[in-house]
Amino acid sequence: VQLQASGGGLVQAGGSLDHTCVASGEFYNINNMAWYRQAPGKQRELVATITRGGNRDFADSVKGRFSISRDNGKDTVYLKMDSLKPEDTAVYYCNMEITGVEFIQKNYWGKGTQVTVSS
Repeated sequence: VQLQASGGGLVQAGGSLDHTCVASGEFYNINNMAWYRQAPGKQRELVATITRGGNRDFADSVKGRFSISRDNGKDTVYLKMDSLKPEDTAVYYCNMEITGVEFIQKNYWGKGTQVTVSS
């Protein structure tokens, strides 16, 4: 199982960026999907989560500005970031809880994608 993440980039404050993360390989299903981020010198933090049923939760710092969605048929999770601030600058990682064909759930991470917001 692999997660392929794309998106991110450089944007001015107030701008928008999107992320996409696709799971590939053999597995039974995908449970929770999430996005994390890690700023320089800081610990990785949870940004947003979405359950298989579509329930969402967000870090207080991004509520009202970021949205998370998923397409279960495409094994994909999306993160849309609006009204970006310089403090959103970080490497963003996707995460999925995937039940494999052996019916064991494991945590998988995509490669990080850089987001830089200039003031």
